[in-house]
Amino acid sequence: MTIYKSEAGQREILRRYEQTLAHWPVPASRVRVPTREGETFVLVSGPEDAPPLLLLHGSGSNAAMWRGDVAAWSAHFRVHAVDMIGEPGLSSPARPPLDSPAHALWLDNVLDHLGLDRTAITGTSLGGWLALDYATRRPERVDRLALLCPGGLGRQKVGFLFKALLYKPFGRWGMNRSLKAVAGVDVRETPEVADYLALIFTHFQPRRDRLPVFPDESLRRLTMPVLVIVGAHDAMFDSHDTARRTRGAVPHAEVRILPDVAHSIIGQTEPILEFLRS
Repeated sequence: MTIYKSEAGQREILRRYEQTLAHWPVPASRVRVPTREGETFVLVSGPEDAPPLLLLHGSGSNAAMWRGDVAAWSAHFRVHAVDMIGEPGLSSPARPPLDSPAHALWLDNVLDHLGLDRTAITGTSLGGWLALDYATRRPERVDRLALLCPGGLGRQKVGFLFKALLYKPFGRWGMNRSLKAVAGVDVRETPEVADYLALIFTHFQPRRDRLPVFPDESLRRLTMPVLVIVGAHDAMFDSHDTARRTRGAVPHAEVRILPDVAHSIIGQTEPILEFLRS
């Protein structure tokens, strides 16, 4: 399976990723985990005897997205930043069906290899969907669940696809406008992030399938503490629908709607750390 538009594009994405890993803000070990879906790359940092924390990034990304959070979190947790399969990282390109137990079985392999019987999980967007999928299937293995703009709860919008297509013919300017319109990433505010995302989406082919929505009966299995943070102006998911469904099916969950925030949510390092440690 190829998830890149060209081998040259793949090499450039991974070259930039390696540069980020070479300047990781805390000491970290690289672990390659054999799984049923192929090899999975995990970046591990923090004290060996600290409680575990698993990180699941969003679509079109890799463990690099946690660079701004990992120093604070690894001071208190043994952090395992996973490169999700099928995404532009160092893991297998496998993309098993989302409407199946395949991803939960894959994460079983990852956790078992890492020796984690139970862990806290933080996930964003597609990673938030994967975290929810795993927690609803394996609630006994999830200690806490912190979700940023997760899929699978609120209505998934389709308008953002038209925005992306609208700007596609206009080169780098169009890519920057698309990132702003779709993800809320502003090149003027976070130029390095925008530059890397532009590189990725120039050469990478993201998943196009809609994320399955979790029924209330599945969400009621979330007996662990849950934090959900969404942006009021998310172009991909209906954040108010996400909040409504979470409060209805998981009444003990803490839900925060951030005003004037889109799909890309930053600046939540300390609030998530406070939740994870509470």
